[in-house]
Parts: sequence; C-alpha cells; structure tokens
Amino acid sequence: IENVWAELKKSVGLMSANVGDTMVLQCFYQGDMAMHLSWYKQPFREKPNLISTIYKYEECATFYHEFKDNPRFSVQSSNGVNHLSISDMKSLDSATYYCGSAHSNVVEFGKGTILDVKGSESNSKTVLQQPVSESIQPGDSVTMNCTIHTETCAGGHSVYWFRHGSGESHPGIIYTHGDRSDQCEKTSEAGSPTQSCVYNLPKRNLSLSDAGTYYCAVASCGEILFGDETKLDIHGDMRILVLLSIIRTGIYSMIVSQSFSCYKCKYGLQSVQMFQYSSA
Repeated sequence: IENVWAELKKSVGLMSANVGDTMVLQCFYQGDMAMHLSWYKQPFREKPNLISTIYKYEECATFYHEFKDNPRFSVQSSNGVNHLSISDMKSLDSATYYCGSAHSNVVEFGKGTILDVKGSESNSKTVLQQPVSESIQPGDSVTMNCTIHTETCAGGHSVYWFRHGSGESHPGIIYTHGDRSDQCEKTSEAGSPTQSCVYNLPKRNLSLSDAGTYYCAVASCGEILFGDETKLDIHGDMRILVLLSIIRTGIYSMIVSQSFSCYKCKYGLQSVQMFQYSSA
C-alpha cells in the first residue's frame, strides 16, 4: 500500500491565516499505484465535502459543488505532488482538509490539516485563552481557561480542546464540551446577539507527557475559531533527579561490593588452591 500524507507548508498540522491571504496545502505521495488524487474539506460537525479530483497523468483537476468554477481554488499537480491553493481566504475556509489517493478500489487519506482563518469577518467572535503559571512541576494541577465571545446561532456551538505534544506532527482532540449553553451569559446590551461563555479544562496530577501546546476552538455559526494557544511546560526538579541518581548509584555499588565479598568468603580458598596446583 502506498504512502500518502497531507500537510501544510513547514509540516504544520494546525495553521492560522488571515482573511485575504493565499495558502497552499501540500500533499505528497509515493509509489506508482496512485491513479486518482483528491482533496476534501470537512467543516467542524459536518461531513467531508469533495473539493477536487485529478487523474495522475492529467494536467487539470475537476472541481465539485461550491468549488466548481471558483477561481479561489486551484490544484498544482505533478509527479509525486498534489497541492491545493486557496486564495483570497475567507472565514468560511476554516476547516480540516484531507488529501486522498485512490487505487484498486482502495482510498487512502492523509492525517489532515486544520486551517484557522482569522480576520475582520470574525470581529464579532473572539476566543481568548489565559496563560498558565510558568513554573509547573510533575504532580501539580492546573486549569486552562477559554473565554468565548460569539453570536447566538441556531444549533448553538461546540467547544473543542486540542493538544499538540512535542514530537507530534499533528494536534489531536482531547476533549469536547459539545452543545453547551449553561456556561454562557448574554450581553446586556438591548438587541445584541452576542454572548460570553467560559470553559475550563482542568488537568490533575500532571506528568511530563502532559507537556505541549493546547488550543481552544469553538464551532459556531458555520465556522470555527481558535484561541491563540496555551503552552504547558512541565519541568522536573533536577535536584531531586540528581539526588535519586546518586542514591541509586550508591545502592548499586553497595550491592556489588557485598556480593563480591560473599563470593570471596565462599570460593576464595578453593581458588587459591587451584592456582597453586596449576603452578606446580
């Protein structure tokens, strides 16, 4: 089975862009089996939509649905690559994009790239994340905070927490609040359609594996918005680690010394006699 993977430039799994920007989503494939290549867009809480398909040896891609005859979308295809370009970006372009490869009735997909488009179109919606303490030790507990200012829409909104750990190529969803409105307060201004909501993500008994960058995102009114980020750096106490290492080394040396002494007591005389006999 051939390998297929999709990623944004610089191999970022979660990328932000501004309204009006141009972004190129890169897709690379290996092997000779891939015949048909495709791109899909999946808005949050919605099914994937087919953007384009192209036969390996063709020069022009075929676009579908709202992407057909849309000059903002284009595909750059050549041997081993199938890149999707989006120009004059809009807030509604925020979604997860997947590159696919089809061969022998088998379709494979890359891990996907989450694209967050920020700009003036979303001024009425903001997602704020509060930083956490800079000094966090294993065993500590923290609560990450996410404050959302958004319009009230039919269907409500959903809140997601992502974590991008060190060495991981893509962030993953670790928690979702679902359709929740009990933590929201409507703006006091008469006729205002906005509301403020506060969501917390408590983390207890932290370990080094919990370190990473955390993102809060809200899916509302047909689009998704991300907070900036909250970095969680967990530092072990080096003094304790050094002390444990010294104690461990001392115990090991003591065990080896005692074992050697016992061995000499039990087998020392026999060893001397054998040595003298061999020298005779």
